[in-house]
Amino acid sequence: MKEEKVKKLVRNRYAKVAKTNGSCSASNMSCCSAPSNQQVSKMIGYSEEEMNTVPEGANLGLGCGNPTAFASLKEGERVLDLGSGAGFDCFLAAKKVGKQGKVIGVDMTPEMLDKARANAKKGKYTNVEFRLGEIENLPVADNSIDVIISNCVINLAPNKKQVFEEAFRVLAPMGRLMVSDIVLLKELPESIRNNVEAYAGCISGAEIKNKYLELMRKAGFQKVKVIEEKTYPLDYIISESTLKEAIKMANMTEDEVKEAANIVVSIKVSAVKKQLAMNQL
Repeated sequence: MKEEKVKKLVRNRYAKVAKTNGSCSASNMSCCSAPSNQQVSKMIGYSEEEMNTVPEGANLGLGCGNPTAFASLKEGERVLDLGSGAGFDCFLAAKKVGKQGKVIGVDMTPEMLDKARANAKKGKYTNVEFRLGEIENLPVADNSIDVIISNCVINLAPNKKQVFEEAFRVLAPMGRLMVSDIVLLKELPESIRNNVEAYAGCISGAEIKNKYLELMRKAGFQKVKVIEEKTYPLDYIISESTLKEAIKMANMTEDEVKEAANIVVSIKVSAVKKQLAMNQL
């Protein structure tokens, strides 16, 4: 599957999500979540208070975790959100780092950026900035970020190795990476794995868990740790129209669908960029 084809499809899908201001189920499109925005967000770890403190339209229900909840953000820190969407996690992070801190959201979908910037203006956030760019080629300076967060986005990147290398580049020494993402416990059936539209639904683009963690280590990260792991709900998986079609094409039985669903898990992962030795400075 060619990288540019995947990126174009993902960009188009999420542009439509941004324009419809809502959940993928409402627009009958494939993404990380199928039920309502509020339902998804509550299930994956957001509190009612968090959901109510951001501007209306910032929470599109696209995540698979709450990275700001375990990032231990401190006042004054510089935060980068990979695949920031309409700005939900950026706005939560902005409150935690305060006026002395800075939050940068990077997204490759112009429509999402327009939405995020409008939300920032609506919420009067002065410490949040949104930049157009791909997470494989971050528009961010070397060693300039204290904490990187990402929520169900890295699985959409065809070149995950480059994503982690870029994350390592922009983090300052002792910087932290906190990711919520979708991974696999083993290979998916080929019909789903090779379905380009299912890729935009997060599932077929997901990497095997052990390989995912190894890519982080090879990029230079240390203390790579899975903080939480949960099976992704079967109802959410089979409700995606593209996956329904892939399942139908493969003539999969109900038991085979359930087995495939058990392969998909959401994880929360933390890692650290260690301090450089004197001879590396």
